[in-house]
Amino acid sequence: MNPRERIASARLYLVCDVRPRAFLDAALRGGVDVVQLRDKSLGEIELVEAAREFRAAAAAADKLFVLNDRPDLVAACRADGVHIGQDDGTVREARAVVGADRIVGRSTHAPEQGAAADADSDVDYLAVGPVHATPTKPGRPAAGLEYVAWAAANVTTPWFAIGGLHAANAREVAAHGATRIVVVRALTEATDPEAAARALRERLESPLGAAQS
Repeated sequence: MNPRERIASARLYLVCDVRPRAFLDAALRGGVDVVQLRDKSLGEIELVEAAREFRAAAAAADKLFVLNDRPDLVAACRADGVHIGQDDGTVREARAVVGADRIVGRSTHAPEQGAAADADSDVDYLAVGPVHATPTKPGRPAAGLEYVAWAAANVTTPWFAIGGLHAANAREVAAHGATRIVVVRALTEATDPEAAARALRERLESPLGAAQS
């Protein structure tokens, strides 16, 4: 299967800045399906260099590696695709650059954006949120659980809830219909990223109403 065909089976998605290989390996062992490199502090050469560890870790675990915001560097980074925000150009432009077989993901923050992305055949997944306000997106108001519930009822393209999610509230978004989530600090700030990723998978996969340890 090509990356576009594989994204539908992904459940746990990690977004992070440059990290040691040991951290990436641990997160992937714990159950991360997609890892995205997002580091605004890096220039183009530094980004391509940093991507080597992400590509190697994802390949070793047979998981997906996505680059944030830079369709033009996807090939150089050997990424499986790109994630673009609402202000990062059009989906059509990104698709033209990355090609037919790589992933294009799209951030959405409200039903009208979700509906537009869902109707676009070039979009392989949507990020729905932020569910909660988060310092990784300063100034971006929370979309809330209402948008999660709307996506569950209306979106047919694979979608991930995003924004301030961690093991303690993953069940809450699952109760509103989310089956996939994106996390940042829940793993980057964890003392044991493998265990933290495993706990998140358990919250996503255990039946609603099941007792949680």
